[in-house]
Amino acid sequence: MKQPSQQNRPNRARKRPNASGILIRTAALDDARSIAEIYNQGIEDRVATFETKLRSAEDQQAWLRSNAGRYPAVVAHFDGEIIGWAGAGPYRHRECYRGIGEFSMYVRRDWRGRGVGDLLVAGLISEAERLGLWKLLSRIFPFNEASRALCRKHGFREVGVYEKHARLDGEWLDVVIVERLISSKLNAVSL
Repeated sequence: MKQPSQQNRPNRARKRPNASGILIRTAALDDARSIAEIYNQGIEDRVATFETKLRSAEDQQAWLRSNAGRYPAVVAHFDGEIIGWAGAGPYRHRECYRGIGEFSMYVRRDWRGRGVGDLLVAGLISEAERLGLWKLLSRIFPFNEASRALCRKHGFREVGVYEKHARLDGEWLDVVIVERLISSKLNAVSL
């Protein structure tokens, strides 16, 4: 349920085109197939997630439904195609953490390095603020310099490293923890 301060605020991520013609908008259930395809590229490339099981459109629809109205999900749209997505879900399921979103962001292979991630992170932050979150966080492989730089650009700070967090293809990998406070929400939070 939306907080009273959120009920009449416009959805700033709904439609926000940029100069290059890329539109950032809130993800819809119909986007699930494209989201799954892009996520599967990230899984296959082994640079951004410990996941190894490919996702289906049904998996991504279930994820979108479970987070709808509470956690942000945005897509980058260009010329009729989804070229990237970013979304957050619960950090932990305890009530005291309901204003923290743990996020992921994936860009289609042929669009990487072209500014799509920059637009997605900006849209995700905007949606997180609209939904009343006070913090976004994520874990990034130390060797994923592009994601780390993108997060720094958007005001995330690196707060530590989880050593040997999990195995990927039999190898232990560390992750860098990043967080960004959404300052407009810190004084307005009421649980």
